[in-house]
Amino acid sequence: MATRMPTAAHEAKVSITVGAVSHVKVDWHQVDWDQVHRNVRRLQARIVKATQEGRWGKVKALQRLLTHSHSARLLAVKRVTENQGRRTPGVDEELWDTNEKKAIAAHTLRQRGYEPQPLRRVYIPKSNGKMRPLGIPTMRDRAMQALYLLALDPIAETTGDRTSYGFRPERSTADAIDQCHIALARKTSAQWILEGDIKSCFDRISHDWLLAHVPMDKAILRKWLKAGYMEKHVFYTTDDGTPQGGIISPVLANLALDGLEGRLREQYPRKALRGLRGKVNLVRYADDFVITGSSKELLEGEVRPLVEQFMGERGLELSPEKTVVTHIEDGFDFLGFNVRKYGGKLLIKPSRKNVKAFLCKVRRVIKTNGQTPAGQLVRQLNSLIRGWANYHRHVVSKRTFGAVDHAIFEALWSWAKRRHRSKTRQWVKDRYFRRHDSRTWVFTGTVKKADGTTKEFWLVHASSVPIRRHIKIREYANPYDPAWKDYFRHRIKVRGNLKGLSSADDQLQDD
Repeated sequence: MATRMPTAAHEAKVSITVGAVSHVKVDWHQVDWDQVHRNVRRLQARIVKATQEGRWGKVKALQRLLTHSHSARLLAVKRVTENQGRRTPGVDEELWDTNEKKAIAAHTLRQRGYEPQPLRRVYIPKSNGKMRPLGIPTMRDRAMQALYLLALDPIAETTGDRTSYGFRPERSTADAIDQCHIALARKTSAQWILEGDIKSCFDRISHDWLLAHVPMDKAILRKWLKAGYMEKHVFYTTDDGTPQGGIISPVLANLALDGLEGRLREQYPRKALRGLRGKVNLVRYADDFVITGSSKELLEGEVRPLVEQFMGERGLELSPEKTVVTHIEDGFDFLGFNVRKYGGKLLIKPSRKNVKAFLCKVRRVIKTNGQTPAGQLVRQLNSLIRGWANYHRHVVSKRTFGAVDHAIFEALWSWAKRRHRSKTRQWVKDRYFRRHDSRTWVFTGTVKKADGTTKEFWLVHASSVPIRRHIKIREYANPYDPAWKDYFRHRIKVRGNLKGLSSADDQLQDD
């Protein structure tokens, strides 16, 4: 009897199901991604359980099993070829832009003989006008970092600070702002806040500290940290810091900063929160953090020295100019929001600086599209307005949204008049501003489709975005722990329903 030869799809499924290192070339079109995710999730859940039990030998063994599995390699390649940086090459100018290249990359992504290449140094503008250095790894180095991140992130989520919300799955700035509300809203809450600013956090983290404390393959980690970077064809060594732009860098920074909450809790336990030395609470988002306290003397004389000692152990230091103590009646800016008490009532609003930066961006888009058809301009502006309004929809934003809508209207009115200097105001109004639903003077334009038909688009108003209270994530929730599976499933369901209710009209426009 003749033996049936296995197909490429069958070979791919067999190698993925086993989860071990495979020497079978995979057809990228035939990969069973559901099975790939299940294989990786299963090992990540075992890593979480071993971490919770303190069995670090088993953790190390499971990490090795995961980083050498075929499923994890496929998932790592998939991530780096589908994110926003997939079209930005490293120093080798190589991109994995075809399915054949992706399949070969997953097949050849191995630890033996691996040597990372230097980062390609570029600079991106910061909000204060300065330039931020960014290192771009090669595609292979990105994939290797994504591979080891699959085994490191479950540990970081299990051991991380409970009030840390930056660069963590299922956590967001909305959670951090809600935690600020919890810590400051009551009449008996702390009245003073230490605004922390770490000087060049990513560039100064101690390599020795990372190599001694990060639970991953030390040889691989050392190679990444010491890879250096290329700038204008000149090689520079790296003696401190994590590679900004690397996939694994945010988790390394989080691991370096984790433990501050525990250090504060040891010094100021919860049972003392009602005392004069209490009310110390930390809220952290990546390297931005605030610490509450019952008095200015407590924060300046005790808490700040403790934080400086903690940072010094990791090669970091606080910025003397930007690290300040503020009273809640004066308010403070955090993550684009302003947190302040008015007559004893805590109100959180979009910060003036954030609003100004957003309107500058909108005006720049309008100005640089002076000859663009109105429909195309509407589509560009709608994406900006939706994103900004959704970011601030969980706080006291209604009045700010109205002011932003008026500023955008004025910019668009000037844009329309400049395009038709010889026309009357009424003609310009009839051409670009019409009645839509219950609103008047709504900016509109048409876009011509490929089939020759046209479609009309209406400008989205920030004030049309409903204000909805955010439900903060539970402190101990861990997306890699199967015990929290139903909890996260429910959060996704609720979030999906709210999104569907608020953006139904927008979706109809985009169809």
